[in-house]
Amino acid sequence: QVHLVEAGGGLVQAGGSLRLSCAASERTASIYTMAWFRQPPGKEREFVAAISWSGGTTNYADSMKGRFTISRDNAKNTVYLQMNSLKPEDTAVYYCAATRLSATSTMYYDYNSWGQGTQVTVSS
Repeated sequence: QVHLVEAGGGLVQAGGSLRLSCAASERTASIYTMAWFRQPPGKEREFVAAISWSGGTTNYADSMKGRFTISRDNAKNTVYLQMNSLKPEDTAVYYCAATRLSATSTMYYDYNSWGQGTQVTVSS
């Protein structure tokens, strides 16, 4: 497993933007896929986006397409989630996850390394 640390959460007004980052403790060259999940208050954890090792393949939940962008910088061992046009329903704890599987899976059980989460709150 790899140690992951998220940063960048906070309070933002609806329509605003935030960029989350996730720093990995080892060279991400050894990690095939990284992803973001989120858990809204009182709800189950849900998939947000995933990105392959090369960054050439990305996968998004339908409700995030066009608003969120996942990217990675392997030289910095970091993955990012740029979130634009935020809505109150985007309020959640956002988690970074990693897996040695090559597929950009949407299923939480395919990921075996998780960060501690960062809170994102969008006010109306």
